[in-house]
Amino acid sequence: MTGTWKIYLLALVSFLVGTSEYVISGILDQISDTLGISVTSAGQLVTIFSLVYAICTPVLMALTAKVERQKLLVSAMGIFVLANGLSFVLPGYELFVLARVIMALGAGMVVVTALDIAAKIAAPGKQASAIATVVMGFTASLIIGVPLGRILAVEFGWKSVFGFLALAGLLAMFILYTAIPKVKGDEPVPLSKQLAFLKNRKVTLGLAITFFWLGGYSVAYTYILPYLLNVAGLNEELLRVALLAFGIASLVGSKFGGFSTDKWGVFPTLTGGLFLHVVALIFLSIAVSFTDSWLLILGLLILWSFAAWSTGPTQQFNLVQIEPNFSGIMLSLNQSMMQLSMAAGAGIGGIIVNQVSVSSITWFGMIGVILAIIIAFILKSRMSEEKQGAQVKSL
Repeated sequence: MTGTWKIYLLALVSFLVGTSEYVISGILDQISDTLGISVTSAGQLVTIFSLVYAICTPVLMALTAKVERQKLLVSAMGIFVLANGLSFVLPGYELFVLARVIMALGAGMVVVTALDIAAKIAAPGKQASAIATVVMGFTASLIIGVPLGRILAVEFGWKSVFGFLALAGLLAMFILYTAIPKVKGDEPVPLSKQLAFLKNRKVTLGLAITFFWLGGYSVAYTYILPYLLNVAGLNEELLRVALLAFGIASLVGSKFGGFSTDKWGVFPTLTGGLFLHVVALIFLSIAVSFTDSWLLILGLLILWSFAAWSTGPTQQFNLVQIEPNFSGIMLSLNQSMMQLSMAAGAGIGGIIVNQVSVSSITWFGMIGVILAIIIAFILKSRMSEEKQGAQVKSL
């Protein structure tokens, strides 16, 4: 097995983890019905997963920094497999919540370790491409994992999704053990040093963009299934098409975001994508209220997904640009912030669905994205001032 195929194997592992996180949004109604809980209670499973992932992953990675990477990856996959197995066999909402907590602990270590191994086994000069490939596996879970999870849930019940993930994860463990070379761990970076970067106002503003962009997205996306079924009026077949189209658009948007950042720069791509994100949510909110055209709704879903995910690679590069000598720490902080924002968005979305209506989630979601735009302009202004100040000092 060549180095390239080993990296694609890591991307496949990332795909399994991404599916375990995102699939909840595609089977929300079935979980609600079979467990006898509200849709909002089911939606909080996203909050719990993301919150545990965000808080515990940096701690666990710091504690296991010196552990050989292949061993750590296989062990983390073991935790992931156990959690999916528990999700499949254990009854009731409370035990499912416990399984999700365990799943998040394993998932966070799997993704970060897979990224680390990919960078270390890649050919010289190909490290960035290797990391992008593993990230693409995570993104592909939106394209394939969520629609496939929906199909499995409809045909065999929603628990079958986690049974399948457990079996696939078990197979992946054996392949990883035989195919991935042993990779030395790193010297640990103390959490205090990582958190010290938050004192830098540019870093704080950069991370705030991630929080409000993805938080606003999560408010709407977590409850996209009841939104499309009950507000937009899509049937089961159209729902599957919509989820697939949404996923494909996310991949295209991500690719375009990277291309646009290289060609036109961070700020135009970032603000342009965020602005288009708001426009898409506005028109989607209006369309579901005044038209029955599923083609129009599908087109607006595609536009929303494209715009939302075009921000992903741009924002990562934006944070690396802020502290270029500490890119690893910046990306790690951004990963945690992404999960925190997903947790917050899902939590806020649940309150909105309970207290207002499902149909209003897109309106509230766009508020977060608008705040991200405002913060992007503040960050741009601050960086311009610092650049001008540095030029004046050099004269």
